[in-house]
Amino acid sequence: MKRTLLTTLIVASSFSTYASALEVKLTDPVWDGVKIPVGQQCDKFGGESPATPKLHITHIPAGSDSIVLEYSDRDSKKMDNGGHGRMSYSIDSTSKTTDIPSVPGHSFELPEKFTMIEAHRGAGWDKEGAYMPPCSGGNNHAYYVTVKAMKGEMVTAETILELGSF
Repeated sequence: MKRTLLTTLIVASSFSTYASALEVKLTDPVWDGVKIPVGQQCDKFGGESPATPKLHITHIPAGSDSIVLEYSDRDSKKMDNGGHGRMSYSIDSTSKTTDIPSVPGHSFELPEKFTMIEAHRGAGWDKEGAYMPPCSGGNNHAYYVTVKAMKGEMVTAETILELGSF
């Protein structure tokens, strides 16, 4: 989505209106938000069928029709701001809650209801795909996901969830 000053003001306005409404929790017991679980790193560093963690989202603003997930490495300029993959998950516009299933790493084959917005930006570093699992080689990089409730192209709520360090 190309952003103009007007678009940015509209997004900022809707974000401030709904900022406290969206809640996101990790529901996969191996993910604690502190350390990336063993095996959930990229293939290059010994990952074993790595995938995104399952999420439970509540307080979705009325009319929202999708959830955008932007996976990031805060300590890498290239891989921050969605560099580990950006995808959308469609929801019913009357949903107040939803459970987001895992997405496998290093694959372009996404589960039902998912659409890739941007593949991960680490092509050549490790296997390509819609999502690149944490891949800093154990250098204690901080990983997070930005979760946005959307109504068409408009952000209705947004929050950041810490995934842990690797």
